[in-house]
Amino acid sequence: MARNWRRRDYGSMHDINVANLVDVVLVILIVFMISAPLMQSGIDVDLPETKFAADIVSDGVVVTIDDRNVIYVDDRTANDNFEETVKDAYARSDSKKVFLRADRSVTHGKVVEVMGMIKAAGIPEVGLVTKFPEKSAKHSGRR
Repeated sequence: MARNWRRRDYGSMHDINVANLVDVVLVILIVFMISAPLMQSGIDVDLPETKFAADIVSDGVVVTIDDRNVIYVDDRTANDNFEETVKDAYARSDSKKVFLRADRSVTHGKVVEVMGMIKAAGIPEVGLVTKFPEKSAKHSGRR
């Protein structure tokens, strides 16, 4: 008794399952949306508020002055040899930008002093980082 087996011919599939591709892309997008704000400088400062503020400081050298007047260059303490540290970080940076973040309790004199040290290090331009004003409950638009 001979069996009559037919051999199935599976051809190559030329379609892409777009639903799975869209799912993966959306998950990756959500991960980047959540992690992008966390990639900013890790030093916690209470920035002064202005009506106009840059979106995100992402590239360049970030100089931070915290509420205890400790100076950081890219999240590393740099009080002792500040000019040398900022000069090295500026030379290593791909984008030639320097941003100064200062806590709102830091005096104007300290901010100007640090800006002067940045200029003395040979860096021509310094950007100041601020934040948008917080919306209070009375301005929420609901009554």
